[in-house]
Amino acid sequence: MKMNNNTILITGGATGIGFAMAKYFGRLGNKIIICGRRQERLEQAAKAIPGLHTLKCDVADQGSRQDLFEYIKKNFVDINMLFNNAGIQRDIDLTNGIVDLRSGEDEIAVNLTAPVYLSALFTPLLAKKENAAIVNVSSGLAFMPEHASRAPVYCAVKAGLHVFSVTQRIQLAPLGIRVIELIPPMVESELNLESRRKRNMVTSPNMMKADEFVEKAFALMEQDTDEIRVEMNWKH
Repeated sequence: MKMNNNTILITGGATGIGFAMAKYFGRLGNKIIICGRRQERLEQAAKAIPGLHTLKCDVADQGSRQDLFEYIKKNFVDINMLFNNAGIQRDIDLTNGIVDLRSGEDEIAVNLTAPVYLSALFTPLLAKKENAAIVNVSSGLAFMPEHASRAPVYCAVKAGLHVFSVTQRIQLAPLGIRVIELIPPMVESELNLESRRKRNMVTSPNMMKADEFVEKAFALMEQDTDEIRVEMNWKH
């Protein structure tokens, strides 16, 4: 996979893994567009990464996804990579019935519906482009949900994104679009930050830095690996 001279859209690109990806690809001479919901974070990212393009967008909202697509189609016709990175995680106590599910954002809409529909929107733009790719960021918890039973919906939708990536890869191969799944371990980020604070887990020796994860993951991506799982070196 060629890692330079691409035009890349990264959802959720202002913080965490998305921001680390934007920095990494920016250094290699790519045109980077990130989107996110918080304007102040987008502005901070733009100051940190020379030449970065930003757009405010809520990927969980159908209209906002369509606006994003129309903007990219009009202004970045050479786009050849979509990174479905935006995600949220919530602690949900299923013994409370419907209460916890209704008390916050919809993880299914953000973590699964959004990448499915964004992929569908952008597939015609990516088809037959040189070095075309869709990159879906799932999670190690898709395969080991018992390690985070406090976040059952998150684990489930990331497992769903894994299955979608497998079938998407088969279907899009004739169009010349490579489908890559990034499978992170525990990474230091703002994901479910309130819960991490309660558990005193904002940082940990067993959490990988976002920049370290991206360096390791993209080294494997260059080797044409389609399912990229970066393992932790556990420290006790």
